[in-house]
Amino acid sequence: MRASSWRRWGTGAALLLLAACTRGDPVPVHSVTAVTAYPHGSDAFTQGLLWHKGYLYEGTGRSGQSQIRKLELETGAPLATVALPGDGFGEGIALWRDRLFQLEWHGGKGRIWSLDGFAPLGTFDYGGEGWGLTTGADRLWLSDGSATLRIYDPDTFEQTGTLKVTAGGCPVPRLNELEWIDGRIWANIWRTDRVAVIDPDTGIVTQFLDLSDLPHGRASGESVANGIAHDPETGRIWMTGKLWPRLYEVRVDPEPNGEYRQSC
Repeated sequence: MRASSWRRWGTGAALLLLAACTRGDPVPVHSVTAVTAYPHGSDAFTQGLLWHKGYLYEGTGRSGQSQIRKLELETGAPLATVALPGDGFGEGIALWRDRLFQLEWHGGKGRIWSLDGFAPLGTFDYGGEGWGLTTGADRLWLSDGSATLRIYDPDTFEQTGTLKVTAGGCPVPRLNELEWIDGRIWANIWRTDRVAVIDPDTGIVTQFLDLSDLPHGRASGESVANGIAHDPETGRIWMTGKLWPRLYEVRVDPEPNGEYRQSC
């Protein structure tokens, strides 16, 4: 399925997805604005991002180049790194207590690292592909590129359920990097400038965020938006993308500037 696109309508900032067939209610769209820009490694093929106690943690991808990095926000400098062994292709990361979970794209296996020092602590199995990962409500939420999130017990890594994500009654595919923010799951949608804000109880997308105004400085067609981090203590939110030279603290416009209709 091809990624959907936005269209400007009239002289205002309202956005509408053209669709041959739609159903259900349209979903409000909110603009995202960069508040502050920080350096970000332009070699970082960002697959996962999180904030913990004053530092960013980033998981990167590409075969033979995948890492987990602990980063200083102000400079983007890596304070600690660990490489995924062999030619593994790293994907999303999530923190549970003092452990970092890291997905791999293929092979259905992930790795567990200690938060302090990135010591290897073991592996876990999930089957199929792994894309994004986050923790929320004492559960792990995993995306695999489809419109369905898988739910796991973070202590045993047993799958406890699934969540079908819909907008206007239609599935929302290509869910990628995930972040739990204020009781909602935020999900980058691969190869778009969109983030879906998902109700974890129903799977319904309550709003879409439009990232098209972020000055991404893309190096290639692979340099898509991917990476969301949140500090629950201050409410600050950061976003970046694969191979982006900047990471942004962002502000979400509280008022919608348009609507989105999902095709199905």
